[in-house]
Amino acid sequence: MTQTRTVTELAAYLGGVVRGDGEVLISGLGALETAGPESLTFLANPRYASKVAETSAGAVLMAPGGECYGRTVIEVANPYLGFAKLLTLFYTTPHKPVGIHPAAHVRETATIGEGTSVYPGASIGDHVVVGMRTVIYPGAVIYNNVVIGDDCTIHANAVVRERCRIGNRCIIQPGAVIGSDGFGYAPDGKGYYPIPQIGIVVLDDDVEIGANCCIDRAAIEVTRIGRGTKLDNLVQIAHNCQIGEDCMIVSQVGISGSAKIGNHVTLAGQVGVAGHLTIGDNVMVGAQSGVPSSLAANAVYSGTPTMPHKDWLRSVMVLPRLPELKKTVSALEKRITELEAILKQNRQES
Repeated sequence: MTQTRTVTELAAYLGGVVRGDGEVLISGLGALETAGPESLTFLANPRYASKVAETSAGAVLMAPGGECYGRTVIEVANPYLGFAKLLTLFYTTPHKPVGIHPAAHVRETATIGEGTSVYPGASIGDHVVVGMRTVIYPGAVIYNNVVIGDDCTIHANAVVRERCRIGNRCIIQPGAVIGSDGFGYAPDGKGYYPIPQIGIVVLDDDVEIGANCCIDRAAIEVTRIGRGTKLDNLVQIAHNCQIGEDCMIVSQVGISGSAKIGNHVTLAGQVGVAGHLTIGDNVMVGAQSGVPSSLAANAVYSGTPTMPHKDWLRSVMVLPRLPELKKTVSALEKRITELEAILKQNRQES
């Protein structure tokens, strides 16, 4: 942890404004409910504004104009982002290079950049190029002819398959597999003939891959994850997918082959995306939705099959009433049948 700082120093670091005592000393961060006098907390959701009056924190990070209840506050436009930056300031220490450990397996033809650390049990194949200040943790396996950029972190037991390309400042969490074979088979009348997957995966700069994700190499050419995109744990990206920049793809999402995802797209947990479709820029898809066809840009969708979110909300409100509506419809059908019988009888009598 870094040394204690004053509220004024923290405000200057964030570009914020102090209301109250700028000389309050802060040595850590905490939640509204549990933070102590030497901790800073934050308020991101106005719904919980009343908790500011109850907190014991030494200072509160909040949006401009909020009620401070006599507390010392730092006002910033985005308190959630500001808190993230302070977490980095207080709790993240620069990695000290350890070089190549004797228990790591690194082929002689590999090129390892200055300041890079390779831990025991890591394996780096022939003609691999690793940039500067990258960290490769125990058990990670880097196949032949891979290129990894500067300032990357490859965590324990991650795998990067042959010829794949990793940009700068990428993070690959434990157990992730980059460049596994795509799921491609041709029926031969009796079974399925495996189609060689000869393409690669490219991760652009600042991509983060969660634990136990699988990103399949392209059958031909490239599966690409765009700059700044973040994948949660347990995400499956199939072969030849093109994922845009700054997307957020949440846990257990599955994207089928050759799908094209635009920039700034959010796919919530357990969304399933069919293959060979396009999702436009700035789309949000709600949790557990199924996407069977392309989605236009700049909209929010939910449901299976996906529909505009407002339409889905209206549909969901009807669902609990379906048994009652079924009874009503059955009663109406019976009544209509009775009325038709009466009308028929009246015609015959007349």
